[in-house]
Amino acid sequence: MAKQNVIICQNITDTLQQIVAKGGYPSIFILTDSNTGRICLPRLRTIPELANAKVTEIPAGDENKNIEHLANIWQFLSNNGATRKSLMINLGGGMITDIGGFAASTFKRGMAYINIPTSLLGTIDAAVGGKTGINFNGLKNEVGVINPADYVLIDPEFFRTLDHDNFLSGYAEMLKHGLISSKEELLKVLNFDLQNIDFEKFKKLLESSIAVKEYFVEKDPKEQNIRKALNFGHTIGHAIESYSHEIGKPLLHGYAVAFGMVCELYLSHIKTGFPLDLMRQINALIYENYRKFDFGCKSYDRLYELMTHDKKNTSSEINFTLLANVGELKINQTATKEEIFEALDFYRDAN
Repeated sequence: MAKQNVIICQNITDTLQQIVAKGGYPSIFILTDSNTGRICLPRLRTIPELANAKVTEIPAGDENKNIEHLANIWQFLSNNGATRKSLMINLGGGMITDIGGFAASTFKRGMAYINIPTSLLGTIDAAVGGKTGINFNGLKNEVGVINPADYVLIDPEFFRTLDHDNFLSGYAEMLKHGLISSKEELLKVLNFDLQNIDFEKFKKLLESSIAVKEYFVEKDPKEQNIRKALNFGHTIGHAIESYSHEIGKPLLHGYAVAFGMVCELYLSHIKTGFPLDLMRQINALIYENYRKFDFGCKSYDRLYELMTHDKKNTSSEINFTLLANVGELKINQTATKEEIFEALDFYRDAN
């Protein structure tokens, strides 16, 4: 699989114009959601090469990353004469880059596409790495393919407009990158002032965090081995996220991952020896910045059932990536149902 071209742009319209002009695409299509279509699309419309680009929009929100809207995107491409030589531009957060990448990867058996993530979470988690897909049957990213965008164009200026909750949602993935890489990277994340954000400092932090993800993706593009490190916090986090939607109290993805990391750090401590003091330090940052998600022990069986559908699982065992220390990865770990319930207890009882 070819290495993805990830570009942190000084001027995103100039960069995109150069790529489009060089590509010689016979037709160009743009996918947005109801937020990015209004706020971000006008910047792209200033590019002469995009004057005739066809635009389709789907409602904002992860609940719309579904097969119905995927079919609508395919229909839009078909109705407007898209071919395998066309270009699709996905302008939006992780929901848009996930579903748009999947649509482009499967229409006519694959057409070129560019991701322009407009949220921090979409930049850190979804747009880079080639994972595409939709939610299905109540499960996160249940159907999809791994097929990287030709380019990922990142404009940090988009993040100035994010509300604090959405900024924190993306930051949770940056915390994960620190944990799975090095103590130096983790300290940069832990010491960054989340209450008074310096965007010039943040841009450097963003660049190093994206480099962490690129390292794992390049080493293991199809997630057969070391790339599973990127799933730290996600086995339990995805279950919490799916459950929050089921009960009508939807969590932002990064919040669910933050809570999943609390639980999986506990499992790391009891099963692979992750240092207790460091676990407490990480958890303190999470408890200080992320609101608690309330659920009772009666929810444990449903959360466990959701975990059994995780894509990393083999046979009947739930698969975890755990840590012996910062950057000391223990992939393909398992835990008993009782240990997982202990981890949920730990999250609920802490602070």
